[in-house]
Amino acid sequence: MMGGNPSKKKQNIEYGSPTTPVHIKINSAYTEHLTSYERACTEDPKLESFDSSLHQRTNLVINKLAASSGVEIKSLSFESLREVTQCLLDMNQDVVKVILQDREDIWSNQDMFSLVNMYFDSTAKTMDFCSELESCLNRARRSQVIIKFAVKQFEEEDYEKTLEELKRFTLAGDPFSKEFFALFDSVHRHQVMMLEELHRLKRRLDKKLKSVKTWRRVSNMVFVTTFVSVLIFSVVAAAVAAPPVVAALAGALTVPVGSVGKWCNSLWEKYEKVVRGQKEIVTSIRIGTYVSVREMDNISVLVRRVEVEIGSLLKNAEFAVSDERVVRLAIDEIKKKLDVFTETIEELGKHASKYCSDVTKARTVILQRIIRYPTVSTTEEAAW
Repeated sequence: MMGGNPSKKKQNIEYGSPTTPVHIKINSAYTEHLTSYERACTEDPKLESFDSSLHQRTNLVINKLAASSGVEIKSLSFESLREVTQCLLDMNQDVVKVILQDREDIWSNQDMFSLVNMYFDSTAKTMDFCSELESCLNRARRSQVIIKFAVKQFEEEDYEKTLEELKRFTLAGDPFSKEFFALFDSVHRHQVMMLEELHRLKRRLDKKLKSVKTWRRVSNMVFVTTFVSVLIFSVVAAAVAAPPVVAALAGALTVPVGSVGKWCNSLWEKYEKVVRGQKEIVTSIRIGTYVSVREMDNISVLVRRVEVEIGSLLKNAEFAVSDERVVRLAIDEIKKKLDVFTETIEELGKHASKYCSDVTKARTVILQRIIRYPTVSTTEEAAW
């Protein structure tokens, strides 16, 4: 009996007791990440569910290890090792499931590239439309000058000159050409199509921003799964080796675990910054395009009004030219409609000027946002 005690004591000194609690040195990086993880669990039900499952599995495997490790036994049963392996596999599988729920390449910006190209193609066509609109307005203003001069000549009783100006007015015809309406329809259709595409892209970006929460969850899962894996392996080591070995093992894994947390956090932060930058550009283009479509609708209404009014003036002018006896009657009708015609042209001119100015400003704003657009450097991409 007495002879056995020194042997047991010697064994304890050499190998350490497996029942001694395992102490893992938790540095400030661990504390920071674990605190962040605990806070994230309270904000995210899915992460909280994962954490609950992780606790159950970890407690189960550690209890199994404790039960299978006797005071004098330096080995583990195959059943215990199988439990450890299965626990680690299950934890990893949980993380993989979350990652697979959002397989989209989060750094892809092909949508943005296509959108920006589409926008600048659209605004280039819009600038062509503005030029054509200005030409039509100039023709309308010339017709306005001619008809006003005809009225003035009539009031001065120069009937010959009046008829001459009325003929010039009828020859000028409709200031809005077929090319103008074809270009108008093309630009309008393109902008409406862009609005639809912008709506779809905005929804995708909104979804991506929501998925930042998912990626935050993934980064937390990766960190805590790695941390728990270290804990389990430390318990396994404690069951078969001396405490110094446990300390060495935990120390060796300190850097990888800490770097995983920092890497994951930097990943989703950069992702969120990129997506928010994309959304800023989309929002700017969407506002510019929406305003452009609404302004084109206003211009369309005014153009139709000018056409109706100038059409009425043309009929009266043609009537007067065809029969000199009704010149006075025709001029009276023209005078009644001339003020409305003039006001409509002025209003159309203001809308056209504002529209073209807005398009130019919008292009400048988008260019500035693209220049400030957060991108990922080649060096950073290589690091990922």
